[in-house]
Amino acid sequence: MKLNITPRAANLQYAIRDIVVAARNYQKRTGEKPLYLNIGDPIKYDWRTPQYMVDAMCKAAQDGWHGYSPSEGEELLRVAAAEKEKRVNGIDIDPERMIVTAGVSEAIQFLTGALVDAGSEFLLPGPSYPPYISYVKFFGGKPVAYRTIEEEDWNPDTEDLRKKITDKTVAILVINPNNPTGSVYNEKTLREIVSIAGEYGLPLISDEIYDQLTYDEPQTPMVRIAGDVPVIGFNGVSKVYLAPGWRVGYAYFHDNNGELDPLYDAMIRQARVRICLNATAQIAAAAALRGNNDYLKETMRKMRERRDLIYKRLNDVDSVSTQLPEAAFYIMPKIDLRGRWRDDVEYVLDVLNNTGVVFVPGSGFGPEYGSEHFRSVFLPPPDIIEEAMNRLEGFMSKR
Repeated sequence: MKLNITPRAANLQYAIRDIVVAARNYQKRTGEKPLYLNIGDPIKYDWRTPQYMVDAMCKAAQDGWHGYSPSEGEELLRVAAAEKEKRVNGIDIDPERMIVTAGVSEAIQFLTGALVDAGSEFLLPGPSYPPYISYVKFFGGKPVAYRTIEEEDWNPDTEDLRKKITDKTVAILVINPNNPTGSVYNEKTLREIVSIAGEYGLPLISDEIYDQLTYDEPQTPMVRIAGDVPVIGFNGVSKVYLAPGWRVGYAYFHDNNGELDPLYDAMIRQARVRICLNATAQIAAAAALRGNNDYLKETMRKMRERRDLIYKRLNDVDSVSTQLPEAAFYIMPKIDLRGRWRDDVEYVLDVLNNTGVVFVPGSGFGPEYGSEHFRSVFLPPPDIIEEAMNRLEGFMSKR
């Protein structure tokens, strides 16, 4: 049998889940379950989807939402998402210019499928959420990372961003709050990015899936400061609403004179090919977005406790240093390799094989600015974080 596997598929990588293969091998070899600190799924730990959302899912199923839905998403959900953006972020979004997607990941696929061609350059923050990198490459483009400054809470270096714009650049991506660094970009920097995008006539992609998971300073929605610069925004229920397995996200299109209409058309055509999203989950997601979010206060209290714990413990470990995350549930420590490991991938695998603790190599979020780092979540209960840090500290004391 002859199989002609395309390089674009054979060479795809996703560091956050690729490391799980090594973790499973560790478990087979030792018989011990690893401590997974690699994936941003609260439900894998002690977090639970709010009960009112679970009830809404059950009701939607009982009410018979089992057929195909419109490819752009149920109107009920698109209206609820627009209402949520107005209530929470203070921005006006047209529900008729919105596409419901299987999480933000599918929105990324549709966007890059529409914008990226062979030779295209896509500007993204370094380090960055891996699917942006992978999908740009999949469609024949080149992901170009602009620097974010670790010593300045991982805020973007706008001069570096400007220098990397070429006639092949198709868009500028901002992830705020940020995965993998947990940073919240300051408004001054965001306004500079808007100015650059406007100067070069480039659309802004704003991934705001962690918009309500900030510890002190709230994030600034890009639409609020974008003026006449077109913005494509991504959001959903996976993170804030503790429902990543529902796979409900949305993309909205904001401009003043229909400049984004061709992009909307190109993305909705892809949505039609995949037919539709789960109808039952869409109706439940609408209820989630319309909820009062009473659970968030306790969620953020627990999250802050775990953030502060892992931040202190990591900075006490030899050869490890890290910035304090301002949002989400990720932390991006720097590791001083000192010739003991070839790179951060070898380091993370060595930690895993000797301690059972699973981190993600920083280079998986972009080699230019992620190398010599690793990403950890701080979603587990404090006792598991303590155990993981004890193992890491013991490991590093012998190296």
